[in-house]
Amino acid sequence: MRPENSSGNNLYFMNHETLLIYFVVAFFYITSPGPAIVLAVLNGIRTDMKTVAIASLGNSLGLFILSAASMLGLGLLLTTSSTIFMIVKSVGALYLIYLGVKCFLKGQTLSFEKVDPDTDLKRRRSSYFYEAFFLAVTNPKPILFFTAIFPQFLELDANVVPQFTIMTAIFLAISFTSLCTYGFTAKKAKIWLAGRNRMVWLHRITGGLFIGLGMSLFRFKNLST
Repeated sequence: MRPENSSGNNLYFMNHETLLIYFVVAFFYITSPGPAIVLAVLNGIRTDMKTVAIASLGNSLGLFILSAASMLGLGLLLTTSSTIFMIVKSVGALYLIYLGVKCFLKGQTLSFEKVDPDTDLKRRRSSYFYEAFFLAVTNPKPILFFTAIFPQFLELDANVVPQFTIMTAIFLAISFTSLCTYGFTAKKAKIWLAGRNRMVWLHRITGGLFIGLGMSLFRFKNLST
């Protein structure tokens, strides 16, 4: 997957074919269903697109921190230390379960007729940002992506910093765009979901997904085990 640099030029950046393969791998990894997407869908239904974008920025910032940690070698520590990895995994799992339970409780009292995008649940937009940010930095799957899969595409005989920069930028751009797209699509389905019964079931299903994802993280294994 890492073609040789036959030119011997130190300014050589990345093989275009390698970059294209990375784009495809990152795209399918990011757009596959996961906690961030479930949260984006829920935010799209209950709030406005500005809030969805703010939450998506929070998720992107969390992913950027994981990428930077990987570059600094901290990601390797997370994947080689079973204790640290277990702590991060447990915090992420418990947070997902907490979001799931909260969705169940909201579904009992919330209806679309009472939803105001600017005052939904009396929450500030910053709370959506931090919610998505915390969800990103406590998810072990992106940690493993940046420490195990990400380096496979690097040209080690070239400057690594610009490669990390462009690959991280691609990853974040795909992530932000996909989350906003999911949120926008969910918002368009809002009319069909209008009505208390569908709203209750929406929160039950979403809550169940969060709880299921949280439970699955407890079975998620470190690369060192």
